[in-house]
Amino acid sequence: MVEGNNTLLTKLEGLQSRFEEVGTLITDPNVIADQQRYVRLTKEYKDLEDLMAARKEYETLLSNLGEAKFVLHNEDDADMKEMAREEIAACESRIPELEEEIKLMLVPKDPEDAKNAILEIRGGTGGDEAAIFAGDLFRMYTKYCETKGWKLEVSSANEGAAGGFKEIVCSVTGADVYGTLKYESGVHRVQRVPATETQGRVHTSAATVAVLPEAEAFDVEIHEGLIKWDTFRSSGAGGQNVNKVESGVRLRYPWKNPNTGEEEEILIECTETRDQPKNKERALARLRTFIYDREHQKYTDDIASRRKSLVSTGDRSAKIRTYNYPQGRITDHRINYTIYNLGAFMDGDIQDCLDHLIVAENAERLKEAEM
Repeated sequence: MVEGNNTLLTKLEGLQSRFEEVGTLITDPNVIADQQRYVRLTKEYKDLEDLMAARKEYETLLSNLGEAKFVLHNEDDADMKEMAREEIAACESRIPELEEEIKLMLVPKDPEDAKNAILEIRGGTGGDEAAIFAGDLFRMYTKYCETKGWKLEVSSANEGAAGGFKEIVCSVTGADVYGTLKYESGVHRVQRVPATETQGRVHTSAATVAVLPEAEAFDVEIHEGLIKWDTFRSSGAGGQNVNKVESGVRLRYPWKNPNTGEEEEILIECTETRDQPKNKERALARLRTFIYDREHQKYTDDIASRRKSLVSTGDRSAKIRTYNYPQGRITDHRINYTIYNLGAFMDGDIQDCLDHLIVAENAERLKEAEM
């Protein structure tokens, strides 16, 4: 343990000067004026602050352990020896836990994790039943977001003929949204007897989920003068206002695809609110996220090529989870995780599964960093 302790302490001591430097920088008016740099540095400061607190606890534990061992070997008083034994047991229990926490904190975080997210759910193979299942997934994520205190807003939706959604796009805002929901990207498969099935046969259908980090204003450069805007009357529920006011917006934006080098036109519609300016603002946010996602695809591809598993590569074609209704079973294929509480899971109780995925990814990150 001693060699490991020294290695960790050396790493932590090396970060002390950076912590002090960043603390000074974030009070510099020139840095504050550069919003992009200021946001990046304040995030770094918070991470380093947590590390410095862990370092203080670690050093205290090592010191207490050393003192308790000295007392145990050199003190004659029985009560003092007993207190020393209790202190040694407490320190030897906590030190390995804290070492693992510190090692994980020292591994560079994905800078995307703290961002808000765009959640896209689409019915896949299976026709009406796939759209119904996409609706079930949307309800599941809505319930989960409620438990987290996150705000979920629908940007656009295309309802299925028999219920559910052929496609639904939402924005989710809150703390560490993308870092939590990114594990949901992929193909979700359902096995059940559809409501439309007359023979009672079990069918297999699928829906795809994509979770994208929401781009901040300075992540992507958009030339707003090139945007062509159209307005139109929204359709659907909402009373007379829907038919009288052109609150729906459609934007067209010329864009050069960095992967193909070809010119493309991005088309985005937003009918979320009855307020046209708000719909424009949300359409712009989706445009930024679309471009950001495409331009950062190489980043996610690099992660996928380095990792053997598909815990959080963002691979949207990978079958990640099966929902088996006859057996009441959920299986996540990435980590061989199976539970039999399908009803609660579909009501938004998905945290335990996400926790297992986070643990699996953290193990990979530690392995990659060879710590």
